[in-house]
Amino acid sequence: MKINNLINIIKKKISDKIICEELNVEDKTFLHVKHKNFDKKRFHIKIEIKSKQLKIKNKIAANKIIFSIIEYELKKYIHSVQILIN
Repeated sequence: MKINNLINIIKKKISDKIICEELNVEDKTFLHVKHKNFDKKRFHIKIEIKSKQLKIKNKIAANKIIFSIIEYELKKYIHSVQILIN
């Protein structure tokens, strides 16, 4: 899968399930290029979400919601994910 396709899928899945005031998904794969187990088919993704719906939850609960939404992508295409909730 190409990174732009993955980003679009993630944005759509999250915005379909969560009310977001802002949603930004970035490719941060370059941070892992020199790692021993680097796989060019798996990506490092940074997700920034501004959401009142998530902000009222504790951090662990909010992250679990995101992980459950992108579960398939995590298993198949994502090496690492960074989540920031504002």
